[in-house]
Amino acid sequence: MAGYTIVIADDHVMFREGVKHIIEQSPEVCISGEANDGLELMDLLKKSPPDLVVLDISMPNLRGLEAIKEIKRGYPQVKILVLTMHKKKEFIRQALAGGADGYLLKEDAGGELIQAVQAIRKGGKYFSPLVASLMTSLVLEPAKAEILSIREREVLKLLAEGKKTEEIAAILYISPHTVRRHRANIMEKLEINNLADLLKYAISHHYLVDFS
Repeated sequence: MAGYTIVIADDHVMFREGVKHIIEQSPEVCISGEANDGLELMDLLKKSPPDLVVLDISMPNLRGLEAIKEIKRGYPQVKILVLTMHKKKEFIRQALAGGADGYLLKEDAGGELIQAVQAIRKGGKYFSPLVASLMTSLVLEPAKAEILSIREREVLKLLAEGKKTEEIAAILYISPHTVRRHRANIMEKLEINNLADLLKYAISHHYLVDFS
């Protein structure tokens, strides 16, 4: 596909349509794919990595913050623009630490989306004005070794969403036995003895966020 290719990942179809309409006004860029969640996004990248991924951080199954890390790990050449409603410093910190090239608030998308895409396309970064102002007081902590593996974090996220063992197995294409083993490993690593405390951990570490 000719031109600068972009994949949009957001679980709201109408919003994706709006983003497409804005981006397609620029003739040198084109939408090469759409994803409804993080796992679908990763499947798209396996088939044909785009130049840029525009993603929300509140997607189901594999949240955007985890998707950023996986994209940068597997496809370091792919640029990432976070397009979200969330303004919390912790989300910004995690997105940038994961390797995001820009962070644009949805409320600013109408006037700034093309500007953000062009800035990243030229090798730069782009942040909404409010995000940029928050970053002046945001100090990125040194990267710490992740206690949990990527797969364990996926399992924890789905557990926090209330998914049953069989549902998690189907979503992640693994066996129920493997899900149970991951859950046991998670609880051992975190030194947690019961499911209730595990869910509390997931909520306090943003594995389950109220996006309503």
